[in-house]
Amino acid sequence: MPENDGKKRRGRWVGPDSNGGPGGPGAPRTRLNPWLMIPVMLLVLFAFNTWLGRASTTPITYSKFISLVNSGQIVGTVTISASDVSGQFKTDKGDTVSFRATLPPNLDPGPLTNELIAKGVQVQGGQQSLLTGLLVNTLPLLLVMVVIYYFVFRRVGAGASAALNLGRNKVKVYDRKELKSTFGDVAGVDEAKEELREIVDFLKNPKKYQRLGGRIPKGVLLLGPPGCGKTLLARAVAGEADVPFFFMSGSEFVEMFVGLGAARVRELFQQAKEKAPALVFLDEIDTIGKGRAGIGGAGFGAHDEREQTLNQLLVEMDGFDSSKGVIIMAATNRPDVLDQALVRPGRFDRQVVVDRPDLKGREEILRVHARGVALDPSVDLRLIAARTPGFTGADLANVVNEAALLAARREKNSVTMEELEEAIDRASVGLERKSRVMSEKEKTRVASHEMGHALVALFCDNIDPVHRVTIIPRGTAALGLTMTRPLEDRYLATEPELKDLLAFAMGGRVAEELCFDEISTGAQNDLEKATDIARAMVAEYGMSEKVGPLSFGHDDPNAFWGASAGKMSGHTAELIDQEVSRLLNDAHDRAERILTEKRELLDRLAEVLLVTETIDGRDLKAYASGEIPIPDPKSLPPNGRAGSAHKPAPEPAHAAAAPTAPPMPKLE
Repeated sequence: MPENDGKKRRGRWVGPDSNGGPGGPGAPRTRLNPWLMIPVMLLVLFAFNTWLGRASTTPITYSKFISLVNSGQIVGTVTISASDVSGQFKTDKGDTVSFRATLPPNLDPGPLTNELIAKGVQVQGGQQSLLTGLLVNTLPLLLVMVVIYYFVFRRVGAGASAALNLGRNKVKVYDRKELKSTFGDVAGVDEAKEELREIVDFLKNPKKYQRLGGRIPKGVLLLGPPGCGKTLLARAVAGEADVPFFFMSGSEFVEMFVGLGAARVRELFQQAKEKAPALVFLDEIDTIGKGRAGIGGAGFGAHDEREQTLNQLLVEMDGFDSSKGVIIMAATNRPDVLDQALVRPGRFDRQVVVDRPDLKGREEILRVHARGVALDPSVDLRLIAARTPGFTGADLANVVNEAALLAARREKNSVTMEELEEAIDRASVGLERKSRVMSEKEKTRVASHEMGHALVALFCDNIDPVHRVTIIPRGTAALGLTMTRPLEDRYLATEPELKDLLAFAMGGRVAEELCFDEISTGAQNDLEKATDIARAMVAEYGMSEKVGPLSFGHDDPNAFWGASAGKMSGHTAELIDQEVSRLLNDAHDRAERILTEKRELLDRLAEVLLVTETIDGRDLKAYASGEIPIPDPKSLPPNGRAGSAHKPAPEPAHAAAAPTAPPMPKLE
């Protein structure tokens, strides 16, 4: 073999494709033969000259041509062909202009020829050559076909080898230098990190476990709601272990061609074995891992290509030896739809739950995302964590980012508590709608409504402290908000707490009845939430003496019609309705007793809220207890917070250090 045969051969280059095409490294890169370029260039040159010749003549109508003949302006020689007539004519200024006119179809050229001869004009016939006609008619079509071939076949499918390259993997491989994520970048999921440290230790030192006969799990399945950090955890494992990270989404396995998914699964495992030790991460595995039986499987809604891909994945994991130093990780937020064969021992042996963080976890997550943000020294991340129960890591990252953008928009040098509070309100409720213009009558009603909620919450023992009352519209429907701040993480709710919550929900409607002797549609959302709580107390939690300790479950909106109706008799359904009505009426009466007793306080604080539009919870509590005198509304600046809220004081130590509760309804 010649010495330079590996470098250059006639008509093609052999070596890596510099364009990173589908052929990949080592695929031949074809080069056009220069002898083929010569006729192509000649054709293009001929077409350009033909076009240029046509462009130098002036097109005129046939009637204009006849007029020129009759006026004797035609000079020189006229060429008549089957489709057009061309020549020269003199203008009124004496200039000679070349022209071309299209003849009408089926025109007999005899009379026209005789008339031109009579005028003293020489006439000659014109006949387009066969080659010229062929080029003019076929060249545009050939150019279109060349463009289609180049962009469709060569760019997308690599020419004739397209069918051989369709099965190539779309896996993203991150090497040790590209992975910057470690466990230090992950917060709020301490239990999940402890579970995964063993995987990191095995990837670093597999002999430590093999010497005692232990077998590392083949697969680790990360379960949890969206935004809780499952993908970040997988990247952190690869970063801690300092191994290559293979990342691929479940949707990238299945495409329109049959068999591609299975081929990509085989190639993915083959590449991982070649680079062992390594970590393979399959995101959104429920795309290809759905159950194959029942409604979603072999019956209604079956998908043969997806099932073939799943079967290949199961086979590869069966024949996969984790002692080679390759770990398979996957993530999903829908574990209930996964096939049982996928999650059995021997495949995804270990399942790690990545749930929403608690108070301590949220504070740690906020500290991680605040590393690159200029925070004001007065910012209390513990208080921000207490204000965000139920938020995921992605939600908290969004809060910090929104606060930084708000501070930059206001041209501040650092992010303060004001921007963080506003970012939380934006994320949970929506943007402020100060452009929404309400009449004074409606604003007065909204102020009394929200103050009714707030006072009922203040004088109920089992309600979280009021954090803020505002009548600034937010989102699409909220005209005002009464927000509470949980003091601790709670995973259970007692009957007294739920009854206080019902009274809290009824506070706005009762305030309208007392202040205006009429009700409005503003309490619709309150009634909806209160009805849901009361029905759950009776039908799910067994908190009714008449119905008894029975649970009928909750209505499933995805169930077939009538599925939930068969769980109870008509008499029981009627009894449940009566008990729900009784609970709501009792809550209404309780709220009415509180607000009737505090009627003067309700009116005065509603007037203050009408002017300031926002009152902080600690100021409201001080007003209600008499620690701070209620200010005169006429002396307050409009559209500003009342009392000490202009300069936020630090939260009490016991409130700032207390954990939070699950999210409670924000009554509007």
